[in-house]
Amino acid sequence: MPTDQSVPTPAAIRPFQLTLIWKIFLTAGLCCLIAVFVPSVFLRFALVICAAILALLGAAVAVRQRLLGGRTKRLDMTAQQLLSHDVDNAFLTDDNCNITYANPVAIARFGECAGQSLCDILADMLANPEGVLQRLVRRVANGGASKEDIVTRAGHFRLSVSSIARDRMLWRLDDLGELGGGAGRSPEQIPLPLLNTSANGTIAHLNDAARALIGSRPKTVGEVIEDLPLRSGQAHTLRLANGRTRAIVVVVEAKHGGRDVFILPDAVIDAAPRQLEAEWDAIEDLPVPLLKIGANGDVLASNREARQLLHLDDTDGSRMADILDGLGRPMNDWLSEAAEGRGGHASQFLRGRGNNQDTFVQVTLNIAGGSDDRHLIAVLNDVTELKTLEAQFVQSQKMQAIGQLAGGVAHDFNNLLTAISGHCDLLLLRHDEGDQNYGDLIQIHQNANRAASLVGQLLAFSRKQNLQPEVIDLRDTLSDLTHLLNRLVGEKVTLRLHHDPALAQIKADKRQLEQVLMNLVVNARDAMSGAGEIKVTTENLTLKSQMVRDRAVVPPGDYVVVKVIDEGHGIPPDKLTKIFEPFWTTKRTSEGTGLGLSTAYGIVKQTGGYIFVDSDPGVGTQFSLLFPSYDLPVANAVPIKPESPKIAPVAVDGVVLLVEDEAPVRAFASRALRLRGYTVLEADCAEAALDLLEDRDLHVDIFVTDVIMPGLDGPTWVRQALLDRPETRVVFVSGYAEDAFSDAETPIPNSVFLPKPFSLNALTQTVHAQLQEEALSA
Repeated sequence: MPTDQSVPTPAAIRPFQLTLIWKIFLTAGLCCLIAVFVPSVFLRFALVICAAILALLGAAVAVRQRLLGGRTKRLDMTAQQLLSHDVDNAFLTDDNCNITYANPVAIARFGECAGQSLCDILADMLANPEGVLQRLVRRVANGGASKEDIVTRAGHFRLSVSSIARDRMLWRLDDLGELGGGAGRSPEQIPLPLLNTSANGTIAHLNDAARALIGSRPKTVGEVIEDLPLRSGQAHTLRLANGRTRAIVVVVEAKHGGRDVFILPDAVIDAAPRQLEAEWDAIEDLPVPLLKIGANGDVLASNREARQLLHLDDTDGSRMADILDGLGRPMNDWLSEAAEGRGGHASQFLRGRGNNQDTFVQVTLNIAGGSDDRHLIAVLNDVTELKTLEAQFVQSQKMQAIGQLAGGVAHDFNNLLTAISGHCDLLLLRHDEGDQNYGDLIQIHQNANRAASLVGQLLAFSRKQNLQPEVIDLRDTLSDLTHLLNRLVGEKVTLRLHHDPALAQIKADKRQLEQVLMNLVVNARDAMSGAGEIKVTTENLTLKSQMVRDRAVVPPGDYVVVKVIDEGHGIPPDKLTKIFEPFWTTKRTSEGTGLGLSTAYGIVKQTGGYIFVDSDPGVGTQFSLLFPSYDLPVANAVPIKPESPKIAPVAVDGVVLLVEDEAPVRAFASRALRLRGYTVLEADCAEAALDLLEDRDLHVDIFVTDVIMPGLDGPTWVRQALLDRPETRVVFVSGYAEDAFSDAETPIPNSVFLPKPFSLNALTQTVHAQLQEEALSA
């Protein structure tokens, strides 16, 4: 169809075009008549030429109109043939919405429509048909087609229109077959008072029961209900023709922002007329879960939506305490208070019982019935998804809090271990192997190292450990680790490795990655009770689009996948969400600390990877590790000519400014440095160190400072000090990871990092290397 026929043309243009044809021919005739009386030959010739041109133009316009008319007739015939078999109401109209054709379905519903206006046909269905039709016609002018869902007395319908020619539009009225709230019946078939409202509170339709109750035709919800806003499941004050009354209102969200407002019949007190004395069965199809409850807790009745929500076949003989739980006090006490009017209208969030524990509902109670038949109406709202999201949020907050706690404990514990192992080193300097105390000191030193490894697991969980990433090939790493893994799994467990021949490289801390693999393999061994097969496979994975799994979103890209698969007893679904929590374990107290999987989780996440678990109870478990592939080429090493080493004097008499807030750590570090010949100035905080440096005559060769301290932290005060002493070397020490204080800041020049706990030799060698580097660069 040509583009110029996609937008309707106002009907006023057509009579204007017919009149124009006669004007053209009339003008041509006048030109010929004037030429007869004009004496000038030249002017006479010009008028004849103009008359001829006008005559040709008029003939062309007449031919075009005739062709368009014939085309419109053919289009009408084609459209009528197609629409005659349409199962929905269809109309052909001109630009003024005058009906030129109605299909048999429309005629059967509305009678003979030809020659009538579409506004007249829809007047009984729409409160403002002119406005709706004008709005749709304007949209057609912009896009060629439009549609709108409307609420009628017979239910929900969709009115659509499209332009099929310059002066023809096709209208369709489709029956959506359901009420906005999903009741599945027309409003007139529902014995409950029902108000169909728009998003702004305008009442689009009242059913017969609502008109009988209200006694008038209100235009807005505010004219019927006084105490707005509407609160579903709670009592509201109604304005009726014979006065005011209280009734429970149930609000169901409909499509396109509208709402269906139901008024419960047996919740209306002293309402007249008494057409509302319907049985409870009248709300069986109401699209909101409802329960009728006695003051003693017996469930007297329920509708279909409530039974579906609670996964019950029927509620005969049931009690509220048998269906729902989680109130925190006896259910009957709550119901009795509500029946006596002492409970207010506060909602309670409850969960199902038995096999229905994964369902959460919000329950709102209202008093209904007379003094001799006092009962409660419970309006239920499914909040399972909301409670699930809330539980996930609480879980993430708990994991974050535990991570912060673990990091803080590890930091403080590292300070203690530094003091313990440091002073142990000082004692070992004065005791040789023949001394009777030497063995005790070695035991202290070894146990301090074991404690340091445990602290390392805490830091791994909180993602604050020190990593030394390098480009590695997992095939080589696993090959080197195979001997140790075979010893771990024992003789009855078979360990099988399968690698992708073209496996990509990754960038990770090799030592920490080995720790992750050992933890997973040991867990797999324990899950199989010491017998079975463990598979470790590696493969490449390319994600074209992001992968959403659990609460993680894996961006597209190239990854290396490591899978650890066992044939054990599996993990129950209710425990899968807890396996990465620290100190949570299914093993006995003497068999595990509960830090294995949490450590693996922390290492993988700190490396930039992802860890997922799939488990089928009784079949086995599969852990999948995803690491971003590292495909940067490694440049060939350029041969360097050997040079003779420079011999520089070792500065053993340098001045060290030691800043440490922990007194035991400061005492050990100060003694260790003095034993190596350094002059040590001590400060217990950053402010005291800056006060010392205000003396311009004081010479300091190197700063040794803790990172995390009360007041100014290490990097902050060092930056201030380096403004006046830019050449001073720096050694940062901390129980946290190195990147815990440098992510958002530029690196400090001439500085190195020494993690806690450090030994006497590690401290003195680090300071010595810094001063020697300064001497070599001088």
